[in-house]
Amino acid sequence: QVQLVESGGGSVQAGGSLRLSCAASGYTASVVCMAWFRQDPGKEREAVAYIYTGDASTYFADSVKGRFTISRDNAKNTVYLQMNSLKPEDTAMYYCAARRYAVGRSCGIWYRAYNYWGQGTQVTVSS
Repeated sequence: QVQLVESGGGSVQAGGSLRLSCAASGYTASVVCMAWFRQDPGKEREAVAYIYTGDASTYFADSVKGRFTISRDNAKNTVYLQMNSLKPEDTAMYYCAARRYAVGRSCGIWYRAYNYWGQGTQVTVSS
């Protein structure tokens, strides 16, 4: 089992920045992909970014490209999502996720493919 704990959410004005952290514990050696998803009430959970632990290759949703970065500190078993130039449409609950399998170097963006989830952290961006 793998446990994920997010932190770093909060409220910020448009144009501001936040950094989310996701600390993993447990059998982390089984994890090959770490991702961030977000969800608005009534909407499906969408992938924001992921990082493949094998070679640190990354993916970003078109809506966040150029504004968000994802990184991993292997020593701390922690993944970060640096969010810059935030927009009101970035407002959502953000979830950290991990999965045990990848297809080649692709972690996939379908939320049901992920095995482990954090409890979520709220990000609110005001205009």
